[in-house]
Amino acid sequence: MSSSVQRKRIRKSPEARRAEIVATAARVALTEGLECVTLRRVAEELAVRPGLISHYFPSAEDLVAAAFAVAALGELDALLPAERPDGTPAQYLARYFALSSGAAYDDISRLWINARHLSRYRPVLRDVVTRMELASDDRLETLILDGVARGEFRTDDARSAAIQILVVLDGLGAHANSDRTDRPPAVTRLALSTAERALGLPHGTLDAPGATGTLPLAFSPTEAAEAAVASEMAGAAGTPGAAGTPGTAGTPGTAEGTGAGEAVGDA
Repeated sequence: MSSSVQRKRIRKSPEARRAEIVATAARVALTEGLECVTLRRVAEELAVRPGLISHYFPSAEDLVAAAFAVAALGELDALLPAERPDGTPAQYLARYFALSSGAAYDDISRLWINARHLSRYRPVLRDVVTRMELASDDRLETLILDGVARGEFRTDDARSAAIQILVVLDGLGAHANSDRTDRPPAVTRLALSTAERALGLPHGTLDAPGATGTLPLAFSPTEAAEAAVASEMAGAAGTPGAAGTPGTAGTPGTAEGTGAGEAVGDA
């Protein structure tokens, strides 16, 4: 009789495993780039066999698209939350600009640069990039419309105002890899000036002391992506095989480990 002790195989639900894979892929994308999101690399990060990753994502293209989707959705939810119970539209807009600078925002800017470049050659990713761009337009437009309804903003075209603001932010973010220490103040606050002009606000309103009220001013792209995955899991609870992140394939509704080659003892 063998004296060796068998290590217990720990299985996760298909939903939990897929969420873990996507969150890990998003973390790799944010720190190293979408080109580094491969089935083998994600498997190494999770200490499982590549076959387990391919069980959920037969195509690496789908995994790359899912990684970008959750990272971009996490950014959107963190910077422009759909629910805004703790402040006014003007405070949330001021917070958006306050968080749209610095090293953390540079990480997400690099990811968008990366995704837009790769989407030229990868149609699955291109579809997700388009979806997330429209989602950003929609979210900012909704915030502006809320501000107009409350008398905080003045504009006859909230959609145009939102797009103007986002285009300027994208333009400034395109220099995330460059030295920007010599930028004139007028360039540094160009997105703020654009918003103030488009929304009928006095100059300096959105970066004045106290403009953000008591709203928290912290942003971690990785934590935001993980929160997006957790939110997706909560929304799909009890629905195996439901559609996942925008533009990505749903979770296979089969028992984990079927043809996946999961390592014994994998947590």
